[in-house]
Amino acid sequence: MKKIFSFFLSVIFLFSCSSNKEMNITVENTSGFDRVADLVEIPLDSIKAKIKLTDSAVYVVKNSAGEIIPSQVTYDRKLIFQPELKAKESKSFIITTDTAQTYAPKTYGRFITERKDDFAWENDRVAFRIYGPALIEIDGPSNGIDAWYKRTNNLIIDKWYKADLAGEASYHEDHGEGQDDYKVGRSLGAGAMAPYVNDKLWLNENFASEELLDNGPLRTTFKLTYKNLNVDGKSVAENRTISIDAGSQLSKIVQAYTIKEPMPVAAGIVKREKNDSIISSDKYVVYAEPKSDMVDNVYLALVFPQGIDKSIVDTYTIDNPKTKKKDAYSHVLAITTQQPNIPVTYYSGYGWSKFGFATVADFENYIKEFSEGLDNPLVITYNK
Repeated sequence: MKKIFSFFLSVIFLFSCSSNKEMNITVENTSGFDRVADLVEIPLDSIKAKIKLTDSAVYVVKNSAGEIIPSQVTYDRKLIFQPELKAKESKSFIITTDTAQTYAPKTYGRFITERKDDFAWENDRVAFRIYGPALIEIDGPSNGIDAWYKRTNNLIIDKWYKADLAGEASYHEDHGEGQDDYKVGRSLGAGAMAPYVNDKLWLNENFASEELLDNGPLRTTFKLTYKNLNVDGKSVAENRTISIDAGSQLSKIVQAYTIKEPMPVAAGIVKREKNDSIISSDKYVVYAEPKSDMVDNVYLALVFPQGIDKSIVDTYTIDNPKTKKKDAYSHVLAITTQQPNIPVTYYSGYGWSKFGFATVADFENYIKEFSEGLDNPLVITYNK
């Protein structure tokens, strides 16, 4: 009897050990369109409760063939990966442990101290930058977002900056990978946000400090903190946490103002004088840039998961200390309300005919599906 009891204890022990080595999940796309770029997020605490790590091991994700696929543990304690699902498709995955892996990065960002404190970020589809403190003395304040038009899956930030600063190749010209032809000035540029109080925009200056939180391979996240902003006589603190995922045309922006009562806010795309177009809904705005001397068929977008109160065209006027005149910037604004202690989360980005979107209708369809995907995330089932 003792031997039998001992045998059962051994079986229980072995079973408990094996159950702590892996987690089986199924990921399903219930949408009627492909979701090949969407990331799955698994809270790290739920994995740790079932899978114990040794000192030398890391969490990895395997597909149904047992192959390790790219994954990442984020600063906010999530394990993320791309299941690459077609419409109505589901796939099985195994979360387990292995030695540290190296994956080809699909996202990247950094503080560009060699170029007047820009912060630039990108993925395998798009690239952006935003201006830092060192640029204020040269160009004046500007807290708008600058879009770098890419037409390559390669990461190009370091390459473009290096060539431009060395005088070898300007990133304002297309050398086969795209170019920076977007004009920001003292505007919100390609999707930044500002308080919209008393029917007026209140723009801050360039960011005062930055913090890189994640840097690939599948997500890059950073936080920008600004000086307090005077909003109609009230001092308001401001920060932005921006992230970009592999394969996405849009950056996620979590905009936080320190306020004691609800405040209207507006994300905006700077509007050109003519030959542009605007498409709006209750959750997104698509803006078609007019043709410039160098670039045509660029489409910008704002997406608000919680909806837009209203979208309008408004003109912002500011004194220019250099010219001693007033500069006027029109914006396509998506207006909503920030509640105290609840940041506003929205998305901003672009598409280009030279890299996947032949027409504005093609890009609007992408934005519609992106918005629907936010409302209907991929379904994760934890299998026994």
